[in-house]
Amino acid sequence: MTDRVTPKALSRRDLVKLVGLSGLGAGLTACGRGFGGGGDGPGGGGVQLNMVWWGDANRAKLTQAALDVFQKKNPGVTVKTEYQDSGPYKDKLATRFAAGNPPDLMMMRMDSLREYADRGALLNIKDHAGAVDTSGLSESAVNLATVGDKIYGIPSGLNTVGFVVNKTLTDKFGVEIPDGDTWSWDDLSTFAKKITQASGKKVYGTHFSAYTLANLIVFVRQSGEDFYTADGRLGASEATLTAWFAMIEKMRADGAMPPAGFIDPNAGSSPDQSYLAKGAIAAQIIPTNNLAGYNTAAGGNLVLLRMPGETTSKRRGQSIDTPALWSIAAKSKHPAEALKLLQFLINDPEASKAMGTTRGVPANGKIAEEIKPALSKDDQVATDFLIGLQKETLPRAYSYPPGSSAIQSSLETIATEVEFKRMTPQEGAKKVIEDARKALGG
Repeated sequence: MTDRVTPKALSRRDLVKLVGLSGLGAGLTACGRGFGGGGDGPGGGGVQLNMVWWGDANRAKLTQAALDVFQKKNPGVTVKTEYQDSGPYKDKLATRFAAGNPPDLMMMRMDSLREYADRGALLNIKDHAGAVDTSGLSESAVNLATVGDKIYGIPSGLNTVGFVVNKTLTDKFGVEIPDGDTWSWDDLSTFAKKITQASGKKVYGTHFSAYTLANLIVFVRQSGEDFYTADGRLGASEATLTAWFAMIEKMRADGAMPPAGFIDPNAGSSPDQSYLAKGAIAAQIIPTNNLAGYNTAAGGNLVLLRMPGETTSKRRGQSIDTPALWSIAAKSKHPAEALKLLQFLINDPEASKAMGTTRGVPANGKIAEEIKPALSKDDQVATDFLIGLQKETLPRAYSYPPGSSAIQSSLETIATEVEFKRMTPQEGAKKVIEDARKALGG
C-alpha cells in the first residue's frame, strides 16, 4: 500500500513546474510496462510493496528472479513490480507523487534526486540506523546519494563512462589502438582520423554526443573545474565549454567524426541500434555497465579504454557513478519492509547473482568480487574496470541540483545549433551558461 496523502510541497502544480511535465496522468496502466500504481495490497493480507524502475523486458525478468528469492526469505511480504521505458519514466514517476500515490521503492534518476529530496519526498536512510548496511560501499558510492548529511538512496549499481574501440575494424584498416592509460583527446582525434581515411570514409573513427552530460562532466573536470559544484552551482567556465564545442567541431571538420546530420537523432538508443553496431563508427563512449550489450551488438571484439585525457590533463575526470539509485518514498506505509528490500538488493549475494550487472557493478565491493566468476566475460571486464577505479583517487560526483533537467534539455538544443554552425562554439558556451544560471536560479 502507499500513502494517499500528498504533502503540500509536492502538489501537482509544484511537480509540473519542477520537471516541466505536460499531459500528466494520461494513459497510465496499473502494472507491468507503464506504471500507474493502484491497489491497496494483496487480498490475503500481509504487506505488499510497490517497486518501480525503468528498463526492458529482460531487466524485468532478471529483477523478478531476485525478488522471488526475497519473497521466499520474507514470507508475508510481496512485491508488485512495474517498469517503464526510460523516456516516459520521469514524467510518470512525478505523476505518482503528485497524485499522492508514490511507490515504496523506486529507481531515482541522478538528475532528479535533489528535486525530490529537497521537498522531503524521499526517506533519509540515516534516520534508520542499521536497516541498510553501507559498510561494504566505497565512499564514492555512498556520496552519490548524499545531500548534506542525509542519504536518500543507494546506488542500484556502479558504472562510469569509457571508450570502446572495435578491434575488428582497427585490425582491418591497420590502425593501432592507443594506450588507454595514457591517451589524450588529441590522440583520440589522430586515431579516429586514421580510421576514417583508411576506410575511405566508409567508417568514421569515432562519435560521441556533445550534449551528453556524463561526457561533458569528464572534460570539465579534466580542465580543473566541476560542471556542478558542491553547493549546486554551475562551475564550468565559458572558456572550458568553448573548448569542448571547438574540439568536437574540429574533429568533425578533420573527418575524425561524422559530418553534421550523419547521426539520426531519432535512432534508437539501444546497443543494437547504435552506429557502432552498424559498423559506421569504430569507437564511442558508453556507460560501462552496457559493455556486454554493445560488444554483442558490434560483433564481440570491443576493447574498453579509459576516457581520453585522464593522465594528460590538469586532473582526473572520471568518477564512480551510477545508472540510478534505489530510493524509498518518505510516505511509504511500509518503510521497514521497503528498507528490508533495499538491504536485500544491495547486500545479498543472491540478489546480485540473479540480476547480474544490468544496473551496473554491485555497489557492495565484496559482493562484486564474489559474483564476478559467474559473470560473462564482458561483465567481468566491466566489473574489474570499476573495482580498479575505486582504488584510485577520483573526483567526487556531486548530486545534480534542481534545475539540471532543464540544463540537459538546453544543452541538447545548443549542441545541435553548434553542430550545424548556426552558433559558434563560443556563442554556444555563452548560451549554456546563460540558460544554466536561469535554471539554477541565479
